[in-house]
Amino acid sequence: MTEYSAVRAGTFKIGSDLEVNRLGFGAMRVTGSGIWGPPIDRDEAIRTLKRLPALGVNFIDTADSYGPDISEWLIKEALHPYRDGSIVATKGGLARHGADIWLPLGRPEYLIQQVHKSLRNLGVEQIDLWQLHRIDPKVPANEQFDTIKSLIDSGLIKHAGLSEVSVAEIESASKVFKVATVQNRYNLVDRTSEDVLDYCTKHGIGFIPWYPLAAGDLAKSGSLLDYVATQHGVSPSQIALAWVLKRSPVMLPIPGTSKVKHLEENVRAADVDLTDDQFNALDAEGRKAFQRK
Repeated sequence: MTEYSAVRAGTFKIGSDLEVNRLGFGAMRVTGSGIWGPPIDRDEAIRTLKRLPALGVNFIDTADSYGPDISEWLIKEALHPYRDGSIVATKGGLARHGADIWLPLGRPEYLIQQVHKSLRNLGVEQIDLWQLHRIDPKVPANEQFDTIKSLIDSGLIKHAGLSEVSVAEIESASKVFKVATVQNRYNLVDRTSEDVLDYCTKHGIGFIPWYPLAAGDLAKSGSLLDYVATQHGVSPSQIALAWVLKRSPVMLPIPGTSKVKHLEENVRAADVDLTDDQFNALDAEGRKAFQRK
């Protein structure tokens, strides 16, 4: 085991059978500016991906829209064949027409096409976890859910999840297929999805918070977050990530980067053992900050 390891974050079983270390990696940032095109430093992006297994990071989250395709291509180049129980999750349902442009596209034929493309991009015969990137409001939700069910039934994907959804939408989808994960924005100062997280915790659904390092003004010098970070000898962002990990046993944070140094800093958060008093104090401050928005 290296000096720092995601193993120390504990494990979670996606869909009750795919066991991963709870501190994962988001592969959005291994692409270019605006999540468009290749990375500026391709060699460093590849080094970052290759570093994951040694750090115990065996849950990687990507999407066909990152690049587009480029994130999946780089993951395959760096890590295929996937060993040590590594799980690569991907997403579909967003079309890209340029940098920072994201358009929901949930027509059944498009979703099916994208799954086949991701299979080729990643070099696998079955995607362990495929997530609907967004529910397309222009397509009946049940048509999108039925398509996901058909992809599971055909064996192209093993488990399926949703992204940026409400409790009601999770319940609606659950009538069609088993929802294994939910990926919503969540961090110390963004509690919009608090009810969704509580629902996932209650029902054993993996919750993948994107943008998990954010701490807003709480990261300023002299803040409580800064004080706790000093106590542990780490950065405020590492404390923010440790807080997210402690928040729920179904939490699967996926901080992303294209640099080895930042990856190692993120993984170190798994070593931070917040006391209950520290967690509760940070929780209260985070809620206050969220309410002030």
